[in-house]
Amino acid sequence: MSNTVRLHRVLRAPPERIYRAFLDPAAMCKWLPPYGFTGQVQQMDAKVGGSWRMSFTNFGNGQSHSFGGKYLELQPGAKLRYTSKFDDPNLPGEMVTTVTLTQVSCGTEMNVVQENIPSVIPAEMCYLGWQESLLQLARVVEPEISE
Repeated sequence: MSNTVRLHRVLRAPPERIYRAFLDPAAMCKWLPPYGFTGQVQQMDAKVGGSWRMSFTNFGNGQSHSFGGKYLELQPGAKLRYTSKFDDPNLPGEMVTTVTLTQVSCGTEMNVVQENIPSVIPAEMCYLGWQESLLQLARVVEPEISE
């Protein structure tokens, strides 16, 4: 049985900035790894049909896990849809994540749906990880820093 998680946030940032944070390797390493993990992007070919690859490393014990996928849909400032597959054979299957971005009066409404999460991963752990990541995403995209 597969898991699906759905998340909703409103961020004080324009949709284009949030969209870019999903496709910029340095930004991804800053916001996507959950607390206690560092991230490294090995590959990112941000175009439909292009692939991406990264890893998370547990800062406490040094253990790492890698994963990657393909971009299925990219609508600048509006939508991203991509696959993810863990290298670990104990985490089988291919997940599909859809991120929709809608401009609202105070910034951007963001909806995330992640489907086909391996059944050995409890949905509540996915929610916890995503919540941590989205808090860090807000810290990357919301500040208005003048030069």
